Amino acid sequence: MPKLIDPDPALLPSFRDAMAEFRADRDFPVPWFVEDVDPQALTSPAAFQAYVTRVLNERSQEGVRPGFVPMTTLWWAEGDRFLGRLAIRHRLTPALEEQGGHIGYDVRPSARRQGHATAMLAAALPIARSLGIDRALIMCDLTNVASRRVIEANGGRLIGITERKRRYWVPTTSP
Repeated sequence: MPKLIDPDPALLPSFRDAMAEFRADRDFPVPWFVEDVDPQALTSPAAFQAYVTRVLNERSQEGVRPGFVPMTTLWWAEGDRFLGRLAIRHRLTPALEEQGGHIGYDVRPSARRQGHATAMLAAALPIARSLGIDRALIMCDLTNVASRRVIEANGGRLIGITERKRRYWVPTTSP
């Protein structure tokens, strides 16, 4: 059964395959986190370990890169198969209030339409709560019907629509 895990260097082969899937997908833009992976990390176990360490260190202010906020990145995995990733931003900047929100998630193309995103978000909400987030701001592109359904299935209440995004508040406690 899939579950949220800390990023793990043991998943390198599956992670590498997933990155190739994201890049080959013509239905959606390549997610930002895919572009953020050093290409060497996909071929060198030592470089992948450094990437995993960097992602884990971003949970504290000391590990945050310029232009980012602390965030907890988790991977959705089943055994040694990487299925997706989710990031919980610990706080919002004005830019994140408009374009990013507290939680972002991506499911590898070959694992889509199987309920993974809905389950990932449900599993992440208590973690967001433990980080002091009472309600999470979550957004999706206007044209992303699947993501809209994921957010709404997790209790999302529409608070507004911008030129490109649907914006929701999602409670981090069970209804």
